[in-house]
Amino acid sequence: MPSGRGGRISGSPARSICGFPVKEKIESLLAQALDALKSQGALPAGLAPAVVVSRTKDRAHGDFACNLAMQLAKPMGIPPRAAAEALLAALPADAAVTRVDIAGPGFINFFVDPAAAFAIVPRILAEGAAFGRSQAGAGKRVQVEFVSANPTGPLHVGHGRGAAYGAAVADLLEAAGFEVHREYYVNDAGRQMHILATSIWLRYLELCGESFAFPSNGYKSEGYVYDIARTLKDEHGAAYVAAAAEVFAGVPADEPQGGDKELHIDALIERAQALLGDNRYRYVFELGLNAILDDIRDDLAGFGVRYEEWYSERSLADRGRVNLAIERLRELGHVYEQDGALWFRSTAFGDDKDRVVQRDNGQTTYFASDIAYHMEKFERGFDRVIDVWGADHHGYIPRVKAALTALGMDAARLDVLLVQFAILYRGGERVQMSTRSGSFVTLRELREEVGNDAARFFYVMRKSEQHLDFDLDLAKSQSNDNPLYYIQYAHARVCSVFRQLDARGWRFDAAQGQAALPRLTEDHETALIRRLSLFPELLEKAALAHEPHQLVHYLRELAQDFHTYYNAHAFLVEDAPLRDARLALIAATRQTIRNGLGLLGVGAPEEM
Repeated sequence: MPSGRGGRISGSPARSICGFPVKEKIESLLAQALDALKSQGALPAGLAPAVVVSRTKDRAHGDFACNLAMQLAKPMGIPPRAAAEALLAALPADAAVTRVDIAGPGFINFFVDPAAAFAIVPRILAEGAAFGRSQAGAGKRVQVEFVSANPTGPLHVGHGRGAAYGAAVADLLEAAGFEVHREYYVNDAGRQMHILATSIWLRYLELCGESFAFPSNGYKSEGYVYDIARTLKDEHGAAYVAAAAEVFAGVPADEPQGGDKELHIDALIERAQALLGDNRYRYVFELGLNAILDDIRDDLAGFGVRYEEWYSERSLADRGRVNLAIERLRELGHVYEQDGALWFRSTAFGDDKDRVVQRDNGQTTYFASDIAYHMEKFERGFDRVIDVWGADHHGYIPRVKAALTALGMDAARLDVLLVQFAILYRGGERVQMSTRSGSFVTLRELREEVGNDAARFFYVMRKSEQHLDFDLDLAKSQSNDNPLYYIQYAHARVCSVFRQLDARGWRFDAAQGQAALPRLTEDHETALIRRLSLFPELLEKAALAHEPHQLVHYLRELAQDFHTYYNAHAFLVEDAPLRDARLALIAATRQTIRNGLGLLGVGAPEEM
């Protein structure tokens, strides 16, 4: 935006911006100007345009810009530049704003008193851990459901990305003033759980001396499945044994023998249920479920990921919620019967084909449970519902939204955030993973190798929908090429400066430092101050966009500004007021880094 007609705001010299964000102050001044124009009759009383103030890309065009005049031109019946002139005439005076230009077709550019920018430093030091937080969410209730991996095995590194991303999104939303409810949906009622239970029983039979070809579609892991099977044997001896010939009697051939692996495993599930009976089969089922779910809970807690609720899929059926959802759809005319099954007419709501909600054998589908779950989410009164899913679930979104729309709910209140798989590299070579074969790297193994901080940080470095190449060698390296090390080292360097201050027998006089902030006129200092002032709006933007990678990029830039400053200037100078001003600035930098890393679930070490 080229500069145009300009004017200086005159009036009271009182600095009304003390401790107040400059951007928000300008928005407040513009809001007051709008009220003045309404009172003069120049604007309709009911008009409520959005007042959006943004930072300029080119400082030559001011510090902040606003396109409000172009929104007002039509209702005022005048050209945009004339509307800008009217706004400028009604704008209250404030000493923090030294000049205002009207540029181009009607942009308004604001030039801020450089001294006003110093207010960010005492603000950071006063607010501490609360700096950057806002009330943009106004207490609205948001549910964030993430990870929700089937409890059929340990979490692997693919699940880790969803965990780190979901946790960061939830924490950012909370920092932006939303009331956040974190939830894990436990898939404890589906076919995969029956495959797991049968796999555990078959491994138990092997431990008891039976020999047979393990099903190709079973959970083959020689680790956790055997561990659970061994627990069953240790606690109950041979009480659950059946001869292999009896187990496989009448079971269709497996895929390696030219058969169908799906029919083979389903038949084995039926044999397990028949031979064990309800009570013993349920015991094996629950043993596997509880062992793995306890491991998942422990793993996520160790990863710094917390939940307000672990929601059982099985509870939906137990409480009749799945049947209720189907009946509501039927009553609304969106369910029909065909070939003995019940179908949801999802094509009427934008899906590419209709979906089965109840099979011809009377069993409800996983999709039916998902409809019931989302119906209940909305009934619990959340203003927004956020699902964090793997990118392979992209095609599932239209049918869930179709069901919500069919039930008369506002599907726009549901946001589905997709997370691409993380590809792990060690020594420059890709690590292959397969849950069924048991050949995979667990999240716990990743955490043990690179540490929680590196895992949490590297998982959110990119947009969630982009593929992520997780370089283990880089994550473990202590060099400036490692972005996490670079950021954490900035925090540790500040701590080191304050230790050196103590070693010299000096003390930091915060009041004197804040009073001397106008002496910080070096380019490195003004750049660092400007970067610090961006933090609150950056946090709000990252939260509303569900993009923690924005915070990652900001922290890297802040660390770069600090390291450049550190290398160019001495902080512990003999001039006490200047020394304290610089110490105040780097203390504010340290606090901001700590706050940002904390929202990513990453620590801020004091020594490295």
